[in-house]
Amino acid sequence: MKAWGVLLVCLALGACANAPVAQPPHYLFDDGLFAAPSEPMRADEVFALSEEMKRYVDTEIVGQLRTKGLQRGLLDALYSKNQLKLEYDTVRTRNASEAFAARSGNCLSLVIMTAAFAKHLGLPVRYQSVFVDSSWTRNGNLYFSSGHVNVTLGKKALDSRFGVDTDMAWTVDFLPPEELRGQRGRVIGEDTIVAMYMNNRAAESLARGHLDDAYGWAREAVLHSPAFLSAYNTLGVIYLRHGNLPQAAQTLRHVLDREPDNAVAMSNLARVLGGLGQTVEAELLSKRLAQIEPYPPFYFFDLGMVALQAGDLKSARDLFTKEVKRAAFHHEFHFWLAIANLGLGDTAQAREHLIIARENSTTFDDKALYSAKLARINSRRLH
Repeated sequence: MKAWGVLLVCLALGACANAPVAQPPHYLFDDGLFAAPSEPMRADEVFALSEEMKRYVDTEIVGQLRTKGLQRGLLDALYSKNQLKLEYDTVRTRNASEAFAARSGNCLSLVIMTAAFAKHLGLPVRYQSVFVDSSWTRNGNLYFSSGHVNVTLGKKALDSRFGVDTDMAWTVDFLPPEELRGQRGRVIGEDTIVAMYMNNRAAESLARGHLDDAYGWAREAVLHSPAFLSAYNTLGVIYLRHGNLPQAAQTLRHVLDREPDNAVAMSNLARVLGGLGQTVEAELLSKRLAQIEPYPPFYFFDLGMVALQAGDLKSARDLFTKEVKRAAFHHEFHFWLAIANLGLGDTAQAREHLIIARENSTTFDDKALYSAKLARINSRRLH
């Protein structure tokens, strides 16, 4: 049975209300179905500084904190190319100490690490969700949606150790400025950031087939931030993959009771109901979903891959182009558009899209693959 899953690399599709939210219904959890997780799942470890991190900020960069000010000194130390040299990598969501040790992380990991240092320095921290179009990736028959968050470091009221005084707040964002121009956002609490981290870990465990760990992380995410509806969706998908269809249906209905037009939960519930033999309701949901989202994620891409396999390179190119138009920075779409163009003899377009794929790749392996393909095209050009 196929299922959609949600990996929120930086932001959820679910709403996070400002008003107090009731604790999640106890009946949504069925702990007896799963074994104990393989690792502790503690919220207090998300922002915890390692001894190496404390030494870095208290000793190694203390001079530039004094001369540049806390905000700029810290951000220069973390993100300047000639200092810590952090790399963007989406393979795994890391907590603050893991991201620092690996010198890499996805945007949520880097936001968490930056905030951990800022809090250690006594700087006020504000998290914001940014309303950008969600990007989609997939792993097998699991689909993952990614949104975006950033973090703003405010001014510390008084610190006699550092002489630079500034009223400026510094925002750390990992999207190019052109993607953020004109975008709106809203402030979210640290409890939501922690729930996002846990939900990411749940989705990553799910993708690896570690369902006991996935359940544990999703359960903690729901308990930590009951308003974070994406964690319920992830929990529903975990039940589905574990073969617990009644529990999956119950959890996904909980999401739709609060967000009736949540397309991800609707799609998942339609699949669950089909598995339960409740075909009439499943079909009604599918029809409603088609009205809300007539062209779901990867729709044109999948048609393009079918055309490519059939040898219809022109149709494949046109379909990949449609997908690129609605997901301009998705590296996989550009890679296959490059392949179609290469097959059609348009080396210039193939090279252009391979460069875009490489620049927007989110893992070291993908970057290496696109670089190698680009190098082969360039070497062919030289001969």
